[in-house]
Amino acid sequence: MTTVALLGNPNVGKTTLFNALTGSNQYVGNWPGVTVEKKEGYFKDIKIVDLPGIYAMDTFSNEEIVSKEFLLRDDVDVILNIVDGSKLDRNLYLTTQLKKFNKPIILAVNMIDVLESNGFEIDFEKLSSEMDVTVVPISAAKKSGLKELTDIIENKKWKSSISNERFDFKSEKEAYKFIENTLKKSINKSASIKKPISEKLDKFILHPILAFPIFIVAIALMFQLTFAWVGQPISDWLDGLLNDSLIPYLSHLLSGTSPWFSSLLVDGIVAGVGSIIVLLPVILTLFACITFLEESGYMARVAFLMDKIMRRMGLSGKAFIPLIIGFGCNVPAIMSARTLESEKDRKLTALLVPLMSCNARLAIYSVFVSIFFKEHQGLIVASLYFLSVFIAFILGVIFKKTLFKKQEEPFIIELPSYSMPQLSSIALQVWEKCKSFLKKAGTLIFAMSVLIWFLSNFNVSGMASDVNSSFLAQIGQFISPIFAPLGFGNWQSAVSLLSGLLAKESVISTMQIVYAGDLNTVLPTFFTAVSAYSFLVFVLLYVPCISTIGAMKKEYGAKLTTFSFVFQTTLAWVVAFLVFGIGSLIV
Repeated sequence: MTTVALLGNPNVGKTTLFNALTGSNQYVGNWPGVTVEKKEGYFKDIKIVDLPGIYAMDTFSNEEIVSKEFLLRDDVDVILNIVDGSKLDRNLYLTTQLKKFNKPIILAVNMIDVLESNGFEIDFEKLSSEMDVTVVPISAAKKSGLKELTDIIENKKWKSSISNERFDFKSEKEAYKFIENTLKKSINKSASIKKPISEKLDKFILHPILAFPIFIVAIALMFQLTFAWVGQPISDWLDGLLNDSLIPYLSHLLSGTSPWFSSLLVDGIVAGVGSIIVLLPVILTLFACITFLEESGYMARVAFLMDKIMRRMGLSGKAFIPLIIGFGCNVPAIMSARTLESEKDRKLTALLVPLMSCNARLAIYSVFVSIFFKEHQGLIVASLYFLSVFIAFILGVIFKKTLFKKQEEPFIIELPSYSMPQLSSIALQVWEKCKSFLKKAGTLIFAMSVLIWFLSNFNVSGMASDVNSSFLAQIGQFISPIFAPLGFGNWQSAVSLLSGLLAKESVISTMQIVYAGDLNTVLPTFFTAVSAYSFLVFVLLYVPCISTIGAMKKEYGAKLTTFSFVFQTTLAWVVAFLVFGIGSLIV
């Protein structure tokens, strides 16, 4: 089998080319030992390994280390180096470094149509001769030139010479001088050079005043599509189908079977797993929007705009998008953090995302503020969102100076040309993320759903007559003293918080069961206004739902997930304790 290593700078069309060559025949995972995505794809008897997008081979980040070690240790037949034809002066620096690995190189010059439309013409034979590589002009988005490229790979028609004497540069400056001379010989400029459309658009997109309003509109549209027009309506329809049709039908169908068996299937597996599966349209819509923004070239501009602010937290500008998504749902936010090039950024973002107040928590906020803060409902909810952002910022600064103090990396980004994303490429990437979510997170959700069902339906004597005599109630009574200093030391609150691990919405539904009455009249007998706000602060900050935990474990492993679990629980307790203590003194 021929092994091809696909390499290139970020935002040069590498993913589009990989998808075009391999179609759906792809396998996605992480490289052993690091949370750097590993993609392998196949066509015929050829394996293509999609290495991380990098700018150089200086072994500065995990992405560069992974790429370097793969080229050194694995049996690579040829390097497929994709470059942006409109930015050869910068993209070819990586090519000069790849020459040092003594491997044949195919240089796929992408976006050649953009270059030519701007009044430039490349002498590919001259470029091939100067760089001592096989050059193929392509347009990955339009699938132009791919037939010639696959023919070269299949029949091994690449240049066999792998001399690198000319590329043994003593400095970066010397390398760029060589590239400049090469391009002078290889590129012809027409008399009338058109100004690239990207430059015209960037006058508005990156305008000092207009940039942020445009960004806000773009994010608002993304959330509108996700939570109003497409994702949430489909999710609500599936939720109705699940709770109004499927569950009643299964209950009726299993009415003649053993009660515990019927409850396990209906209340445990179908209701538990189904409550997470119905979120899939929201997750996929968000992924589709993010992928569209990435492939259009706009996401790189967002990273550039937000970098100065995010840098104070030890993150690059790209991390801003997952944090914003976290206000909708933590699961796609955790999974979208994989688009960040730096492992440090991915891990730090994953630790901060669960602090963003997701939509599921709104159900709890709305019930409590309507009971305890009728005249200031909006102000109380707004204060919770502000608190989540403030704490995330403070923790980002702390983590920057402690856990990640030696891993600060420079922000380097290439602003790609704007392009219209291909529907097929977006669909393929969304499908891969869908499979990953269902396969990995789904297994944990299934196991936890069965466990929660068992604890809420059984006690030492067998099947419990009601939840108050179940293992869950006993657990609640055992852990409730932990919450007494926070103002809500009753076992019902403890059990409700525990059920929130499955889904935050279940906190209220659990309360309706364990308090056995109208919450509007029952809750004021267990909570004061101060303890109610303390409870909301704990809900805001404590461990996220198991789907988020599953996504984090899948992406970053058990060690980081355990750390996140412990530090968030501790953080929630400490902040709620302070809120209750200070609030009690004031009131």
